[in-house]
Amino acid sequence: MKTVVQDAVVFLVMVALLLGCTQRSDRVVAVVVHPSKPTLVYVATEEAVYKTRDGGLAWKRLSEGLRRVRVMNLAIDPQLPANVFAGTLADGVYKSPDGGRRWLPRNAGIQKGTISANVNQLVFDPIDSQILYAATTVGVFQTRDAGQSWTERMRGMSEINFIVALAVDPMSPNILYAGTSGGVYRSLDGVDHWTKTNNGLVPDDAKMASMALGVNRLLIDSADPDVVYAGTTRGVFKTLNKGEEWTRLAAGLGELYVSSLVLEPGNGQHLYMGTSRGIFQSRDGGHTWKTTNNGLDNLNIRTIAMDPRDPLMLYVGTNGSGLFRSRDGGESWTHVPLATGRPQ
Repeated sequence: MKTVVQDAVVFLVMVALLLGCTQRSDRVVAVVVHPSKPTLVYVATEEAVYKTRDGGLAWKRLSEGLRRVRVMNLAIDPQLPANVFAGTLADGVYKSPDGGRRWLPRNAGIQKGTISANVNQLVFDPIDSQILYAATTVGVFQTRDAGQSWTERMRGMSEINFIVALAVDPMSPNILYAGTSGGVYRSLDGVDHWTKTNNGLVPDDAKMASMALGVNRLLIDSADPDVVYAGTTRGVFKTLNKGEEWTRLAAGLGELYVSSLVLEPGNGQHLYMGTSRGIFQSRDGGHTWKTTNNGLDNLNIRTIAMDPRDPLMLYVGTNGSGLFRSRDGGESWTHVPLATGRPQ
């Protein structure tokens, strides 16, 4: 049986592997689809950000203003989609006000001392898109002015700094969840205070609690926000009561490294899970799973994205074989080269 120390080492090794040590366009770390224009897609690799307006026939490389091109994640403003935000490796946050043509640093306050933040995820408040939250390697940060200034929001996380994932309740934006290197924390007051909610995730007597379980992705069921999924370094978990209790799903698959989770909008039973062993799909809320890897050259999945208007259209970023797309809900996949073409 693995010790907590071994789990911590495994977590750090997997993080290092996912970050990579070279800048390669075949490592796709983030994919976001425009909320109303499904043929407009942004992709972040370990060497650039790319954009297509025609569903992937031609791509444009976007880097003007980025001092470092190692972008970790992307987020589109749901109310003003021309605004695109990028979280980077060791260079904080950038904002593009014009769909990626140029990037402007938005880093005031998003650091700890002289340490610049690795920004693992950016999420918007579902009501006011001037408000964003950043999950970083030095804590949780909040902006209320679209990134002009950031404030640390770590009260209650005394033993944690490494924040990997965030999720905001779509019906009650004051409720947020943070995935950390030591499990899940929850805030009920708009990140003024955090409380550990690890019942079923991490034993109460776990040693090295700050590194007991890496939570890579959090996903809230928009139709029933009491239901939250957590993709972790040791499998996928689910809560039916806002994190009070967690239950392991897919136990028969072993301790999978889960990098990404996607839920079909309006259908809380239909879930996709990206892992170090490919993509798994569940149609019963996570009770049973099947593999959906037909056509994939690489089963080391970095990210999954779903077209918000067409749940059959999915994109997958892999750790070494680039971008893939499915038009049939994951039943088959086709490679999408990030080939630059005519100006967009």
